[in-house]
Amino acid sequence: MAQIFYTHDANPAALTGKTIAILGYGSQGHAQAQNLRDSGYNVIVGLDPNRPRARQARADGMQVFPPSEAVRRADWIQILTPDETQGELYASAIQPNLTPGKILGVSHGFSIHFKTITPPKDVDVVMIAPKSPGHLLRRVYSEGRGAPSLIAIQQDATGRAHEYALCYAYGIGSTRAGVLQTTFQEETETDLFGEQSVLCGGLTSLIKKGFETLVAAGYQPEIAYFECLHEMKLIVDLIYEGGLSRMRYSISNTAEYGDLTRGNEVVGDATRDAMQKTLARIQDGTFAREWITENQNGGKNFATLREAERRHPIEEVGARLRGMMSWLPKEIKKAEPQTTTEKIPTQQVVNA
Repeated sequence: MAQIFYTHDANPAALTGKTIAILGYGSQGHAQAQNLRDSGYNVIVGLDPNRPRARQARADGMQVFPPSEAVRRADWIQILTPDETQGELYASAIQPNLTPGKILGVSHGFSIHFKTITPPKDVDVVMIAPKSPGHLLRRVYSEGRGAPSLIAIQQDATGRAHEYALCYAYGIGSTRAGVLQTTFQEETETDLFGEQSVLCGGLTSLIKKGFETLVAAGYQPEIAYFECLHEMKLIVDLIYEGGLSRMRYSISNTAEYGDLTRGNEVVGDATRDAMQKTLARIQDGTFAREWITENQNGGKNFATLREAERRHPIEEVGARLRGMMSWLPKEIKKAEPQTTTEKIPTQQVVNA
């Protein structure tokens, strides 16, 4: 059983009088920065002052400094830029200004575990990883609640790394919900595995193959879309609320019997074998090396893969059908990506 910490376990005064620099102001950056500020801590943001997100940070009442200056001013440096850019950011802005006794924090262990960042031994290295997207972390905090987080300590130079980390978790609201003890290795490897095998890679492949099977059999693409993609949210919401048993309680007996007798035929032992291979490539660093090399080469293969997925028929059918769904927020429909260039290339987001 994981060890779980709550508000009564934290020392809210541990970071009082210290300056926390949030490097990056994206999904997690804006949420963590604002939650910490509203909890009474001194927060600054490290960004290129000319970037649009720097303007947003200032509009939110944040002091914004170039990353190197933010690191110089801070006692805690929280790196919340994309994994693939953190090594470059560390070398250019953090390492030259990382003096003994400072705290280096992350919300995902990739750069530390796979050594794109190698901190000196005289700083604390900690992880507070919210198990929610940033907008939800901010929203539930504003409602007086919190989102769970993971906590891990890689280096404890001060002897107070755990105390500081738990205080940070308190500041973003996570001790209200529960903070689970883990390690950098466990968080990094399980997170990558979940993304690749289940949450993103596995799920999207399952959806597309279901869609392709029905269309190839002569069924209308619109019907295939609803059956294989649209209704996925209804099922996942039930699972989220109460596990697999809650979902099975809520569906028809016909659906439950089909689930119990056919599911393992589709996603069975062969899938588990493939998952084990995926996990092995994460554990031995193969995936990390591949991803780092991909970005060093300009992300050309990544861009090609993105474009191919954008052109999949399920995306074209889905965009048309979602345009008919009046209940979807207008801003979501307006934000439907039209080209892969709308997402910032990885090599351009070092200070995002």
